[in-house]
Amino acid sequence: MSMQAMLMPVFAQVALTFVLLFWMQVLRLRAIRRGLVPAYAVALREPNWPARVTQISNAYHNQLETPLLFYVLILLAMITRTADSILLVLSWLFVASRFVHAFIHLTTNRIGARAPVFLVGAIGLALMWIIVAGRLTIAFTG
Repeated sequence: MSMQAMLMPVFAQVALTFVLLFWMQVLRLRAIRRGLVPAYAVALREPNWPARVTQISNAYHNQLETPLLFYVLILLAMITRTADSILLVLSWLFVASRFVHAFIHLTTNRIGARAPVFLVGAIGLALMWIIVAGRLTIAFTG
């Protein structure tokens, strides 16, 4: 599997994270400037942001949780040459699930809709780890 192909889902995930980061920052600054929340009320990460800012912030922070396992896995798979088309498809599945999860989070924010999408991505990511760990185990013991 080419390095470029394996990095495309990583770049897509990074792009989503940066979009949410900058969106969150713009809304936070706007909320402070408009007097919706005084700066001292959030200076130590107190949960005093307006609901929409918190919603976007939560969507952003979600991109720093399970995606961390994704980033590490892709690097490991590339370094150990265990990346293949199966991992590529599962990578795109994971990243697609993160985009859909973020979309739900930013629109209806219905947990009943978000949870299954999260689970699909988490299962795909777990399968990727199992595949890479299995391949490395076989390579080391074989």
